[in-house]
Amino acid sequence: MVRSRTAAALAAGTLLLSTPAWLPRSVVALRMKVFAKVNGDEGITFPNATVGADRFQELYGHPAANGRSEGAVLSDLFWYWLAPGADIHQEHLEAGPRYDEVARCTLAFLAGSSEYLYARAARHTAAVLDTVATGRLTLVRLRDLMMPVWADFFHEVVFDRPCPAHVRRLIVDNAEDVVNGLKCTRPRHLGRRDRLTRHLLSRLAAGDTTRRPLPTCLTPLQQAYYLQGTFFNTAVVQMSEAMAHLLLALAQHPDVQRRVARHPDDDRYLSHVIDETFRLYPLFGVAHRITSDDIALDGLPTIPAGSVLCFSYPDYHAGGYQDPDVFDPERWEHTSARNAHHIPFGVAANRPCPAWRLAPLIMRAATREILSRFVLDSFVSHTRSIPHRAPCLLIRRDDELPRRQRSALRGALWTRDRFEDVGRSIAQLGFGTWMVLAARRTRPAARHFASHDGQGRPLDRAAPPADGAPHHDTANTVHSATDTGTGTGTCAHTDTDISTDTRTGTSTGTGTDIGTGSGTAPPAPTRACPHTGPTS
Repeated sequence: MVRSRTAAALAAGTLLLSTPAWLPRSVVALRMKVFAKVNGDEGITFPNATVGADRFQELYGHPAANGRSEGAVLSDLFWYWLAPGADIHQEHLEAGPRYDEVARCTLAFLAGSSEYLYARAARHTAAVLDTVATGRLTLVRLRDLMMPVWADFFHEVVFDRPCPAHVRRLIVDNAEDVVNGLKCTRPRHLGRRDRLTRHLLSRLAAGDTTRRPLPTCLTPLQQAYYLQGTFFNTAVVQMSEAMAHLLLALAQHPDVQRRVARHPDDDRYLSHVIDETFRLYPLFGVAHRITSDDIALDGLPTIPAGSVLCFSYPDYHAGGYQDPDVFDPERWEHTSARNAHHIPFGVAANRPCPAWRLAPLIMRAATREILSRFVLDSFVSHTRSIPHRAPCLLIRRDDELPRRQRSALRGALWTRDRFEDVGRSIAQLGFGTWMVLAARRTRPAARHFASHDGQGRPLDRAAPPADGAPHHDTANTVHSATDTGTGTGTCAHTDTDISTDTRTGTSTGTGTDIGTGSGTAPPAPTRACPHTGPTS
């Protein structure tokens, strides 16, 4: 009897201690099955056996692959996750005059000289480091470290003035709540998001001017939603995720980190590091588009109008490379990002990210500022969705730790991450299932399009003005809740991943002037946006 009990106890202990090795993977697989069953099979995923990677960009850039939200079950999930104001964000707007005006406005905000924008990003990074990392050794979550940096940066992009501390807190709270909901690690807290909406609305009502004129086709509340969704949600989240991936890759590849730190002026090599980081860990999982007409490509079956096309960035980025799962910046010495399977900012013909030139520039500025002060070290898992927010040690470059102490800390960090992953995966299963079911029940996108046309005009209103501009819709209201399951959502590129957990891609343009505000697209097929591509 004693032996049986001892054996049972040993078996139970072994099972418990081994949970980090098998439970998270099993829960992820179960979560994907739940998502697939709840969402159905409406989407056609590319590349596939019929449309391979060689035709991926041709299909993605087709003029009829231009629907954004209307007619897709997936849209309900995105709008639910990213509340409030998904019907206002330019990545959710259907093609037409309202989208054109909003897109021009975004480009105008992001325009500026490279020198000025680079210096601003470096300055905000330094200010956060001066506050957060003051000792010889600091343990941080890299995504959390970068969020206040980009909150300050994009506040100046919008308002052309420093960001007060209490406003930075509003922005960071909003961005964290959105991305935690997207990754299913926390429930939504819409009250946090509404506090930022009310702040922006009060500033606009008080006559607080922005650096560029806001879209005139939007009501004041819609203008607040536009600023919140585009800059203080998407831009902050995507740039924080992008930097977390880049810095964690450097922390886990010390030879690469040393070369970047020793040669800070080597733009070419750092650009290769960024390209490789986003190839391996694309911020977007699956981008969906709804076809507005039949698509007939030479030699391929016709895709009927109304089809939901799901473009898998991880699968596309993994094709056409030798050892695609290996982090190897050197591959870009003999590979052109323009000609490779590499679209971290999307494709030029289908709503490329407006920050396609800005993002790599300010990422280089922030990276150099951090590496000038610290050695990065981390031995945690590195996945595309990065739900642990990238735990990492920041070690003072002028006061490095002894090797033995550093190895011990690295091992402790790895162990903690493995056991945290058990609880995190179970939480993701619970919250993810709850949110997917809530989105299917409330149908925020479907309800919107049941009462509005593609330009946001209420269907029971009179004909649009002669100039084609949409009617202002004053029906939107700011709402407060913790998680009522009724919010709408917003995010530039709500191209999320509810399928697999893999890799990234970003290009590294280095122009002397970032953007012109002209509304022109980037050259040739370019890359995909460090702005929340969500994850699961």
